[in-house]
Amino acid sequence: MTFAAIILLLVTAERLGELWLARRNTAALLKQGAVEMAPQHYTLIVLLHGFWLAGLWALGWDQPVNLLWLAVFLVLQVLRVWVLATLGRRWTTRIIVLPGEQLVATGPYRWLTHPNYVVVIGEIAVLPLCLGLPWYALAFSLANAAVLTVRIRAENAALHPSRNLGQP
Repeated sequence: MTFAAIILLLVTAERLGELWLARRNTAALLKQGAVEMAPQHYTLIVLLHGFWLAGLWALGWDQPVNLLWLAVFLVLQVLRVWVLATLGRRWTTRIIVLPGEQLVATGPYRWLTHPNYVVVIGEIAVLPLCLGLPWYALAFSLANAAVLTVRIRAENAALHPSRNLGQP
């Protein structure tokens, strides 16, 4: 097995673990009376990430690994863990709002409104760069920017109803 394939295997396992955690947290929040907001775009997110990872497997499993970009990717993983640890049971891949809960303002949320998306933006670009796929990084970064534009507007509207400008 190549070094690139080992990296992709670890990233795939991480993503599957995150989906499991997100489903568990979503179910628990819904049982507590939470509501999912703006679910219409969720399929796009799943498809984008699924195609991104599948394409990396198809094109990058046997590529040499750029260690500098790998180091950047590992830093992003530390930030990802920090975000997940900060949100705890409230972290999901969907927009889930529990009435009466205050927004998280600790950890990376002290400095950024959406630190998870900063990590995602970085990962979408950096992992392909680790595998010598700059055009792939660019293409998926542009697609991710389009999807995140919709997602962040929807999340802001859901989390800050007073700012709701009619976005879904």
